[in-house]
Amino acid sequence: MRQVKLDLHTHTIASGHAYSSLQEMAQRASQLNLTYLGITEHGPAIPGTCDPIYFHNMIAIPREMYGVHLLMGAELNILDLEGRVDLNPSYYERMDLRIAGIHVSCFKGGSREENTQAVIKTIKNPWVNIISHPGDGAAELDFEPLVLAAAENRTLLEINNWTMNPTRNKVGALENNLELLRLHKKHGVPLILGSDAHISFSIADYSRLWPLLEATQFPDELVMNFWPDRLGEYLSL
Repeated sequence: MRQVKLDLHTHTIASGHAYSSLQEMAQRASQLNLTYLGITEHGPAIPGTCDPIYFHNMIAIPREMYGVHLLMGAELNILDLEGRVDLNPSYYERMDLRIAGIHVSCFKGGSREENTQAVIKTIKNPWVNIISHPGDGAAELDFEPLVLAAAENRTLLEINNWTMNPTRNKVGALENNLELLRLHKKHGVPLILGSDAHISFSIADYSRLWPLLEATQFPDELVMNFWPDRLGEYLSL
């Protein structure tokens, strides 16, 4: 297996329910010899997260720590069937990275088709780089249209390690993520693995995902975590 060189979905204490500082996260990424670390604090619709001024002031953060390139951003919440997210676009240009995903407490959903179209509308948002944990079962979705829309719009769909933790009780997550992997392989569409780390020790932990990649014989060439030099195809670095 190739060496993991990046993790773009992590949270610090600023998210309110995570447990490591920014510097602790960067130090751990350095110990893991990562090239890129994404810090993506929860958007304002999640209880207890940081005030929007936190995102406004991201320009104050050095983009390299301990030899690791930092990508500062947010995990935005998809709010409704129009694919709207919970942070004003005026903040986006101060970020390096914008993830968006469905969280049960924030999303006013509908039918499977309506939910799918909502995510596609978010995929088409030119500011959004990654869709977080689409396979976690937070909303019923048709995955093939999402994979095709991601390919068309140069957006990455994430396979999320934290979703697979049995303590999360994410019913259907295993089957959903396997289907996502099969569809990405079928269409030759790259994806990204996300740790969703809420503490430094979980950075780049994809231990629950390796068996899924093996089961689907998923090609390394489609896993962006192995290819930091290709990240510029999806982000403005």
